[in-house]
Amino acid sequence: MSKVERIQAEIESLSDTEYSRLRQWFSDKDWKKWDGQVEADSESGKLDFLVKEALDEKSKGTLKEI
Repeated sequence: MSKVERIQAEIESLSDTEYSRLRQWFSDKDWKKWDGQVEADSESGKLDFLVKEALDEKSKGTLKEI
């Protein structure tokens, strides 16, 4: 049995409360990773095109409020 299969078996044995806590932990971990990726992309200039696009739309008067 692989490590993943053992983990899967353990997950299957969790109570509903434990399972919910695990799901929340995974969600928090995923969001933290995504935030880090966005921050790194922003700092490296990979997202500059979005700023330019927004400024262009604003100058044309077509920027929509959200």
